[in-house]
Amino acid sequence: MHKYGLELLLYTDNFTTKDIGLIKHAKDLGFDGVEILINDPDNFPVEETKKALQENGMGINFAVVLGEDTNSISPDESVRKNALAFMKKCIDVAYGVTGGGCGIGGVNYVAWGYFTGTARTDQEWQWAVDYYREAAKYAGDKDIMLAIEPVNRFETFFINVASDAVQFCKDVGEPNVKVHLDTYHMIREEKDFYKAIVDTGSYLGYFHACENERGVPGTGLVRWEDVYRALKDINYNGWITIESFTPDMKELARLTAIWRKHAPSADDLAREGLKNLKEIDRRIFGG
Repeated sequence: MHKYGLELLLYTDNFTTKDIGLIKHAKDLGFDGVEILINDPDNFPVEETKKALQENGMGINFAVVLGEDTNSISPDESVRKNALAFMKKCIDVAYGVTGGGCGIGGVNYVAWGYFTGTARTDQEWQWAVDYYREAAKYAGDKDIMLAIEPVNRFETFFINVASDAVQFCKDVGEPNVKVHLDTYHMIREEKDFYKAIVDTGSYLGYFHACENERGVPGTGLVRWEDVYRALKDINYNGWITIESFTPDMKELARLTAIWRKHAPSADDLAREGLKNLKEIDRRIFGG
């Protein structure tokens, strides 16, 4: 059975000391670990988070999203430098919490929601590769994996499909750089779940199991048996994390276009989704 994580954006869009109890809550729901977005590294509760993880025997991975002032492909060189400085701070947070051995996924390669009105250019690709290589070297010294998440065309023009993420990994050329796949985005951009995962192969480092409308995994259009067969065929034994959002997180809901409830509560979404995924996991992987 895989290790299953819960992205805490389901409950909070800015993780602070008041949210530390969510780590135990995720454990009580049956999860093996959590994923936390680092959006304010200067004020992240490092020691409190570390203590809660240890007390509850929980694992952790992180998400980082670049923004307008930390855009690695900005024409403004000072903004590109900002991207690396910000990413290094986030890596420091992850290392402070874990001492290494975790991953940082998300749209951590270019600014999320940034568009130029055209397809990416060779110059933008090179800027992003140069930035990511330096970030990866810094993370590698701390035993931290960086994972590139392809997201749908409405959230970025830069990397939408697994094959481009693999090429990005190859161009960066650092061993701790992997691909972070998410079924919510895959159903919009890939032709075939199975092929995309198998073609990613050993580059797959992290996985988000999300339904097509961000509802309860196992109740929508995602072809979960194809997903798990592919994970089995590439011998993926890493984390599988549920990520969703609710209308209760007003700003996050606005940014991610969550206009209705997909389950009676956040707990119901997490609990039922985990149950469904584990059933498929047992059926495909055995045990």
